Amino acid sequence: MFSGRLPWSHPTNRLTRALAEKRASGVRVLDLTESNPTRVGLDYPLPDIAAVFAVAAMTAYDPAPRGLTAAREAVAAYYGRRGHAVRADRIVLTASTSEAYAYLLKLLADPGDAILVPSPSYPLFDYLAGLEAVRTVPYQLALEDRWRLDSASVERAARDAGPAGPGAIVAVNPNNPTGTAVTRDALAFLDGFAADRDIALISDEVFFDYVTPTGGRAGAATGRSGEGSAPVSLLPGGSDDRAARTLRFVLGGLSKSCGLPQLKLGWIVVHGPDDAADAALDRLELVADTYLSPGTPVMVAAPRLLELGETIQSRVRHRVEENRAHLVQAVGGDSSCRVLDADGGWSAVLQVPATLSEEELILRLLDKDGVLVHPGYFFDFPREAYLVLSLLPAPQDFREAVGRILQRVQD
Repeated sequence: MFSGRLPWSHPTNRLTRALAEKRASGVRVLDLTESNPTRVGLDYPLPDIAAVFAVAAMTAYDPAPRGLTAAREAVAAYYGRRGHAVRADRIVLTASTSEAYAYLLKLLADPGDAILVPSPSYPLFDYLAGLEAVRTVPYQLALEDRWRLDSASVERAARDAGPAGPGAIVAVNPNNPTGTAVTRDALAFLDGFAADRDIALISDEVFFDYVTPTGGRAGAATGRSGEGSAPVSLLPGGSDDRAARTLRFVLGGLSKSCGLPQLKLGWIVVHGPDDAADAALDRLELVADTYLSPGTPVMVAAPRLLELGETIQSRVRHRVEENRAHLVQAVGGDSSCRVLDADGGWSAVLQVPATLSEEELILRLLDKDGVLVHPGYFFDFPREAYLVLSLLPAPQDFREAVGRILQRVQD
């Protein structure tokens, strides 16, 4: 009766059961897996947000497959303030980044085709691809002194995709949770690799506004040198002014850029050679016209929300930087633990002594210390032992949780 696109049965694991029991008992849990900015005590301009929706235009319905023109112009202006020459007519609005992926998989892959996705990364790609009957083939981010794109792994993954090759290469820029951004050198490789094989690049840049100039080391040097190691967007202009050799799709949305995940609006920016970009936009318009997903209220409100979002984004950035700085200071230079360098994002990766399996460690942290963290294996880290910590929680909660973690792993 049911399709085989996904493994529909998902039995609960030990951590899920232990967390449910802990919360049912009423014990306070310090949650360092929290990724929802609306639940971490940030100050939102609520009256201003509410006022945005109190206009008569909210009641009118004017279907526009690519999204309302004013909303697309607002997204273009948003990028323009960051030095990117994005055209409004090359933007397609969606209800979310996940929906943007669904549109692009419909555009770029037939059932059974493969796309290349990064590993480690957030475990969503298999579900998104499975729902479109598309396969994922991982390429590795290599960990040395920091994470980096492994070009040899990309080449191996392309061969593993099969005789037809992959339909697209996905980059998460910066990656979640490793915080790895695409560098100028990595982009030069990806652009040439994709152009030689006539495949598209998809760059998920929802966290790009949270790239830090210090590489996440709280004021320290990044450990990188040279112009080629600088993080870059796949958007036109900005810090990378070379012409794109292949078709690029850059994803963004209100959820991360403005800290407004409850207001469902994402977008796809199409960039690349004109003929390919125009052909892609024509096809994307047909996909979008089939669903007409973005709601009129949020599209009408988008220009003002993107303005208000600058303030919210600043508060999120301050929170993330403050918590990372504390983590780096708390771990120190003589610890058996290590905070991995990152270019940006909302997470930190803490390497800890592998005296217990990650599963046993996180269960012990939850049971004995009342702290919830993600294990590295949740994101397909290649080895143990790593803990992934959200940098969003309130500073007092974050500091208390970090203190408990360090005491546990260093005992």
